[in-house]
This record gives sequence, C-alpha cells and structure tokens, in this order.
Amino acid sequence: MQWLNYHHLHYFWVVAREGSITSACRTLRVAQPTVSAQIKALEESLGLILFHRVGRRLTLTEAGHVVFRYADEMFSLGREMIDTLTGQGGGAARPRFNVGVSESLPRLLVHRLLEPVTSLAEPVNLVCHEGKHPELLARLSVYELDILLTDAPIGPRARVRAFNHLLGECGVSVFVARARAEGYRGDFPRSLHRAPFIMPISHATLRLSLENWFAINHIEPTIVAEFEDSSLTKSFGQTGLGLFVMPTVEEQEVLRQYDVALVGRISEVRESFYAISSERRVKNPAVRAITETAHKSIFEPPAGEG
Repeated sequence: MQWLNYHHLHYFWVVAREGSITSACRTLRVAQPTVSAQIKALEESLGLILFHRVGRRLTLTEAGHVVFRYADEMFSLGREMIDTLTGQGGGAARPRFNVGVSESLPRLLVHRLLEPVTSLAEPVNLVCHEGKHPELLARLSVYELDILLTDAPIGPRARVRAFNHLLGECGVSVFVARARAEGYRGDFPRSLHRAPFIMPISHATLRLSLENWFAINHIEPTIVAEFEDSSLTKSFGQTGLGLFVMPTVEEQEVLRQYDVALVGRISEVRESFYAISSERRVKNPAVRAITETAHKSIFEPPAGEG
C-alpha cells in the first residue's frame, strides 16, 4: 500500500495557497530549501508534477489542482476535529458546495437558482466562483467545482468528461426606461427599427440569436453599448441609454428592481440554461435542489419530463 506523507502534503497545501515558496516560508517559518525538498518529495512519491513555475510564482498543474482540493478538504476537517474536541468550533463546519457561475448569466436568475441550496436539510457552505465559461469548465474538469451554471452546453467535441442538465428555456423580454416606454410599445416590434439598443457582447449566445431575429424581421437597431455583465445592462438601461433584453423568466424581478417598463416579448429568441456536472445522473442534494427548483418553479419542465 502506498502511504501518503501528510507533512509533505501540508507544505504543498501552504505553497499552493500562498502562490510562492517565499510566501509559504514566511507562513511556515522555515527555510526555503526545506519547503522545496518537501514539495519534491511529495511529487516523487505521487509520480506527478504539481507545480508550473511562471516567473516568480508557482501555478498548479492539472494534477496539482486535484491534490490541492483533496488537501484543502482534509486540513479543513482536521481543523474542525480540533475545534470540536476543544469546544471552540461552535458546531461542525459545513461541507463546501462550489458553484461556477458563467459571467453571461443574469444575476437575478442565478439568485433564484441557488436560493434553495441555502435551506437544505443538511446545510452546506455555498461558494460561488464567477468567470468565463471555458475557464470554469476547466476547473470543473479537475473537480474544483461541483457544478457549473451557464447558458452554453458542452459540445460533443469537448475534452471534458461532464454532462449537461437542461434547467429550462424561455423567450426574452424587451425593456426600456419607464419614461420612454410609450414611444416603443405601439408598433412593437417594428418600433425597434433604428431604436437605441444595449446589446450583449459580440460572442454571447444571446447576441447571435438576437442578430438572427433582427435580420429575419428586417429590423436594424442602433447599437449604443455592449455589455457582458447583465447587471450593467440593466443599470444603463434604466438611465434611458437604450432598450435591452432579459430572459422572460426574469421579467417580474427586473420590473420590480429597476425603473424600467416592459416594451414587448420576443418568444422566437430562446435562452437556454444548463447545470453542467461530472454526474450523468444527479445525486448531489444541492445540485438536485437547483434542478428541481428550475423545473418546478422557474421554467416549464424540459421536453420528456413530467
């Protein structure tokens, strides 16, 4: 049986957290050769390279990410055990539930999807990581994330072993600052022709769908701004900069939280939302809570489901 040297693992864990051996030495209060030797010994025992050197900093390899996640859980449990035995813990630490949230997702929708996770029978520590879809998918592949919420499914050519779980789909609603609403409601959607429009960033899935719909309907909006962050879109939209779209499932929240009015709905432009996980069949209670809430309370059930 291959035995793991936890002393070596602890040195690796500190270096990974600090990002450099120099910083780790200050934390551990030991000399640099000692830390380097411990890391080398761990790599040799595992037969893996755990760090890449980038300038003066160290970055984790794919294997390093896997080892770090296990080490983080192990040392967190160790601290929990000590706190419990000494009466300092104030209760057991909650297991982490790491969620990747794609930058393109509307934050109001993300809140609705994650809300049931905060009231599970067995509580978890909800940890959200925001970023671009490819970066988050890479983190999911090395088990840094339990789930990825996104509007773009992984394709058949993806090199990541993960599975799409369709949460639901909907059309989009068009909004404008309340004071300007009447000017666009009367002849919708023709009223959108030449109208100032805040668009999603060029590579966004929604942007492509909107452009196709505009072309089919011979509508040429005047693009006044492009944002990746939906919160920025809504903030500038309520100032009167231009019209903008959001998923129809968000309609009531947008109207309630922003000083805007509904101009109309475009059912032909569809937004789809996914939970991507390493599980083909959802077993994690937190992931199950998200998917069940999406199907029962936010979207209509996906095709084929009751």
